[in-house]
Amino acid sequence: MNNGVEVRFFAAARAAAGVDHARYSSAPLSSIIADATRENPLLAHVMTQCSFLLDSVAVHNADVLVLDGSVIDVLPKFAGG
Repeated sequence: MNNGVEVRFFAAARAAAGVDHARYSSAPLSSIIADATRENPLLAHVMTQCSFLLDSVAVHNADVLVLDGSVIDVLPKFAGG
C-alpha cells in the first residue's frame, strides 16, 4: 500500500522546512510545492532556487502528475564545480 508522495528535502531546503521529509497526496508537482510552502515563507523562497527529481529523474515541468508511491527530491543549488 502506498502512502502518498514522499518529498525529501536536502541542504538549505531541509533547514528551511525544519524536517528531512514530508508526505503529500498525489497531485501535480506545482500543487505539492504550493502545499509544502503555503505556511513557510523561508521554504517558499528556497524552493524557487531548487531543482526537483521525481523518482530519481530531473523534472522540468511542474505540471507533471506525481502519483502515490513516488519520491520527490528537493535539491537546492550547491556550491562548487
